[in-house]
This record gives sequence, structure tokens and C-alpha cells, in this order.
Amino acid sequence: MPDIPWTTPTAAAPDAEVYVMASRFETATLAGAVRFFLKAPGIILQIRKAPGAHGVALRARVLRRTFLTLSAWEDRDALHRFARSEPHRTSSRAASAYMKESAFTYWTVPAAELPLTWDEAERRLADHETSR
Repeated sequence: MPDIPWTTPTAAAPDAEVYVMASRFETATLAGAVRFFLKAPGIILQIRKAPGAHGVALRARVLRRTFLTLSAWEDRDALHRFARSEPHRTSSRAASAYMKESAFTYWTVPAAELPLTWDEAERRLADHETSR
């Protein structure tokens, strides 16, 4: 399945520090993976319109039932406002019924380092999972 590449809804000021989130989701079943994948474009579109969003990408491995997300935000509050807004709020609650596991990690980077790479996101997720 194709990835949804990094897009920049609103450019951050070059000297700003941005708040980054990487996540990994694994569904319990292939049907759950298909449901997740079908909801993803709508959520990506929501992020692209969200106040404070500076970047977003999705890596979809439907047959492996695994998805990675990567996003950059003005600050933690902007990310949390998005997470509590619709349709993300309802979609994430519904996804818990078919999710096997999920992991999240957060960090900050200078805006000049955007766009972020999948290698960096995967390394940070792996570091986070081994430190639990």
C-alpha cells in the first residue's frame, strides 16, 4: 500500500521549536487493518486543516497490519486539541476495538529540521519501546 507522504499544512517559523509525535499501530486482524487504512485519509485531511499542524505523514503496511504516523505541531496543546476533535476522537475510540497494540513517542526539534524522516521516527519508537 502506498504511504501518504509528508505534507506541510502550515510552515513553522524557521527559528521555532516544534513538537513531534510518532506512533505505531498494529491491528489484531487484517479486517481491522483495512478499517484503519480506510479511515486514515480523513484523519490526515483533518490534520492538514488543524490549527498548529506543521507536518504529517502516514506509513501504511496493511498486509502486515501495521501503521506508522509522524506529525509535527506548534506545541503539545495543538496536538492535544487535534486529538480531542472530531472525527479523530471518535475514530480513535472505535479503533481500540480492533487494535492489538500501539506506541507513541514525543520530542521537539528545530523547525529547520522538517520534514522528518521515517528512519528517525522508527528509531525513536524502538528506543521508547525498549525503555518501557
